[in-house]
Amino acid sequence: MTVLMILLAVVGGAFLSIQAAINGQLGSKVGVFGSAFLTFSIGALVTALLIFFFEPKHDLTLLDVPKWQLLGAFCGVPYIVIMVLAVQRIGAAVATVAVIFGQLAMSMLIDNFGWLGNETIHFSLTRLGAVICLGIALFFIYSSNKSNSADTEVNAEIRE
Repeated sequence: MTVLMILLAVVGGAFLSIQAAINGQLGSKVGVFGSAFLTFSIGALVTALLIFFFEPKHDLTLLDVPKWQLLGAFCGVPYIVIMVLAVQRIGAAVATVAVIFGQLAMSMLIDNFGWLGNETIHFSLTRLGAVICLGIALFFIYSSNKSNSADTEVNAEIRE
């Protein structure tokens, strides 16, 4: 079951990259907030249908849970807006790796301190190694973007 959950998370990450690339293009044509609005509108509609047809009954409703837990819904808006802006300027790969770096760093803090009601999973050297490796990956992907941009500019100048 753990392997299946990891594979599903990888698929979810792939969908986020596809969404970021599409929204970056859409945002450049209709605006950042128009793109974000479409994402959340369609997402709300699809989620409402999934709830209506597939969600089992629960003891609590959204009105019954601790109110701080509802704040998680606000975290999606900055993510979508930032990605629409970032993908247009730095590309899908750099933006995605930067997001994953931020997710990894924050999730390790949440795990280590047991924040937001989560189980405590203490920081370790292997986790530090993962953050360092991802930081190095971000550096190399970003550096590759810069060198590709420089090569494109040089080639354009040569053709002129």
